[in-house]
Amino acid sequence: MKGLKKKILVTGGGGFLGSHLCDRLLGDGAEVLCIDNFFTGDKRNIRHLVGQPDFELIRHDVTFPIYLEVDEIYNLACPASPIHYQFDPVQTTKTSVHGAINMLGLAKRVRARILQASTSEVYGDPQVHPQTEDYWGHVNPIGIRSCYDEGKRCAETLFFDYRRQQGLAIKVVRIFNTYGPRMHPHDGRVVSNFIVQALLGRDITIYGNGEQTRSFCYVDDLIEGLVRMMATPDEVTGPINLGNPVETSIRELAETILELTGAKSKLVFRPLPADDPVRRRPVVDKARAVLDWQPTVPLREGLTQTIAYFRGLLQEVGPARLGGGE
Repeated sequence: MKGLKKKILVTGGGGFLGSHLCDRLLGDGAEVLCIDNFFTGDKRNIRHLVGQPDFELIRHDVTFPIYLEVDEIYNLACPASPIHYQFDPVQTTKTSVHGAINMLGLAKRVRARILQASTSEVYGDPQVHPQTEDYWGHVNPIGIRSCYDEGKRCAETLFFDYRRQQGLAIKVVRIFNTYGPRMHPHDGRVVSNFIVQALLGRDITIYGNGEQTRSFCYVDDLIEGLVRMMATPDEVTGPINLGNPVETSIRELAETILELTGAKSKLVFRPLPADDPVRRRPVVDKARAVLDWQPTVPLREGLTQTIAYFRGLLQEVGPARLGGGE
């Protein structure tokens, strides 16, 4: 009915990306239903939203069906860092696969648009650089990262089969490294690792020789891409890469964080983990053409905002909890 607010479901809404997406959608005037089982999500991320009239929090695991009336679904639920998704790899695969089936089933029942937050990990350790959406990837199907990589690949398959079989309005984006406030301090990701180590005066741990590269996209830019993708016509399905095409070496990232924090930490080097990609950079030509989107926040600016968040978290929870009790 004209004039009614759009009702939008965000799975994994208590997580890093999900909480920022909830903020954005509420700011845009939507009614937001946030579901999360808080396996890796944090209630601190959304405590400022609890009690707002257009926000509803439901504790729920997407591996089980849920029955709601919504207009759009953003499916972000899944542990997204190696430490977390390797903790319970079977549950990680279930979250990607069963979660996709349940959310697609919901979308089918209520004829909602649905967006899948896929990942650059579908490209594995890529033999093609940089990565375009038509590259099929180089993934180890039985390795320690497979629960996440193959789970997300299977979720993409399900989305496109539901599109072909049921005519669903699907959207698939492949998210590359994203950082910003509300990252989990113990997620094992390089940005949060380096910032926490620097703020606590610990050595900065670099795996490999530090010459391997990543492409770091600030969270506000990423959320803008998700919202623009959801707003595209039904014939636009993706997959579309969302990430920063500027490549940064891990050593350069560490040195920048040391400079911005003023820390005197030393760089120490450890062996590279199994199946860890050596290079990762998105081609975002499709996002530019279809979504009129590209990242706008420079790395130093985004890191400054992220460091400020972790400084505040350090004051709130103390060094022991920020550092994982070590």
